[in-house]
Amino acid sequence: MNDWPEGRTSDGGERYGRGSGSAEPESARAMPYVRRDTPPGARRRPAEPPLPPELSPHGVPQQRDGSPLRQDGYGGHDDGYNTGQVYGHGTSNGPGGAGGPGGPGDGPGRGGRRPAGPPRPKNWKKRITIGLVSFVAFLLVASIATYFWADAKLNRDVDLSKVIDRPEGGSGTNYLIVGSDSREGMSDEDKKELHTGSAEGKRTDSMMILHVGDNGNTMISLPRDSNVKIPTFQGSESGKVKGPLGENKLNAAYSIDGPQLLVRTVEYNTGLRIDHYAEIGFGGFAEIVDSVGGVEIDIPKAFKDKKSGADFEAGKQTLDGKEALAFVRTRYAFGSDLERTKNQQKFLAALANQTATPSTILNPFKLYPTLGAGLDTLVVDKDMSLFDLAEMFWAMKGITGGDGKSMNMPISGSIGGNLVWDSNKVKQLVQQLNNDEKVTVSDK
Repeated sequence: MNDWPEGRTSDGGERYGRGSGSAEPESARAMPYVRRDTPPGARRRPAEPPLPPELSPHGVPQQRDGSPLRQDGYGGHDDGYNTGQVYGHGTSNGPGGAGGPGGPGDGPGRGGRRPAGPPRPKNWKKRITIGLVSFVAFLLVASIATYFWADAKLNRDVDLSKVIDRPEGGSGTNYLIVGSDSREGMSDEDKKELHTGSAEGKRTDSMMILHVGDNGNTMISLPRDSNVKIPTFQGSESGKVKGPLGENKLNAAYSIDGPQLLVRTVEYNTGLRIDHYAEIGFGGFAEIVDSVGGVEIDIPKAFKDKKSGADFEAGKQTLDGKEALAFVRTRYAFGSDLERTKNQQKFLAALANQTATPSTILNPFKLYPTLGAGLDTLVVDKDMSLFDLAEMFWAMKGITGGDGKSMNMPISGSIGGNLVWDSNKVKQLVQQLNNDEKVTVSDK
């Protein structure tokens, strides 16, 4: 039986779908669409909604009767016509589907994914911002840690509250800076190498007042052989009031009762209130110089001193710790203590100038050894903060750069080998410092 309607058998008649015996090709013919007609009078059953993909086999949407849903979304069987899909390519559900490589899902056509574009540019602004914030946070944490570390190392052993009969304070801040011959912590080999000797106790090798104010900073050296009056004082250990002890050298006050009596004596003979006290010994001084790699200084004239170990040629040169200590201690080569105080001012200012630089402050390999060397032997008053200490060093650096003045206490003569201060000039100098005025007094 022929399945084709109105078709013919293979007896030479027309045949649908089987070619023609003619040499000319057949013209296109309409292919009838076969379907099962609904009996007359019967209602066509509406198409049921498709099953969801998760309930249909292989994820293919199907109708309720189990037949697959056509690509156009209508029910019924595939009519066999190509819908534009390329067969034989893989899918996300298996080979031959529409969503795999090469299928319509891969191309730029309808229903496909957009082709991959160029890589998105990196957000450098965001990265730089994050990097800067991280760097600032690191600096903040490091600064706080350094502050507490350094603050804990300060030896706040001087109690200025024990100093009696103190003068009224003026404008600005006054520091009494002392270089002592303390040999604390030094071995016998160190003492021999640095030519410090092995004397017991402590004496002051250098003393100077540093005034920090709004109208320029002033550094005033106090010769150790200055002739002064040692007044009544409260003993630093006993708490008892003693004295007065009459006229003596200024450094005798330190030998008798230490920093408190030295401050009391300076205030009594000048009328200038001392706000802070800072003292450093021989060993610490030499270590600071070595920690910054030496200090460059210009020595105008060659000199030697066997007692201090000094042996210097004239000209610019970099001094290590041992040489620097010999330079600031030398006095016999000059015949006067005034020349030594000038060398001390010059060197301490140069040291502060070289220490308070970004190359030292921002370099932990130089900053921590420098701070450690100085703080281990630095003795300050109980109210001295690290900010006060920093102010002191920055002021010394400023004086080196010409922002301020350095001088000796004005001298009028000598008595018994001791230097006598010029009382009129000293009074004028103290008045200018208390009023925070620019110092015009000369030490000549």
